[in-house]
Amino acid sequence: MTRTNIYLEDRQTAILDRLAAEEGVSRAEVIRRLIDRALAGRDDDLAADLAAIDESFGALGDADILARGAGDREDHLTRMWQVAG
Repeated sequence: MTRTNIYLEDRQTAILDRLAAEEGVSRAEVIRRLIDRALAGRDDDLAADLAAIDESFGALGDADILARGAGDREDHLTRMWQVAG
């Protein structure tokens, strides 16, 4: 292996650390895996993915959005747990 130093934004470091903790590996291992994926060309569909996201904006423009107040989310989740239980 070759040691390489790079500068990362705080945001990038935080995300890498979260991924590393989730996968039980080091930050360096996450970076190596991401580089391997990019070099293998598995990100070829990125342009198509971004186009699909762009095309989806406004798709629910006419949907009725319910107004929510403080505590409404918790009330909804409580009802869902009662139904599931």
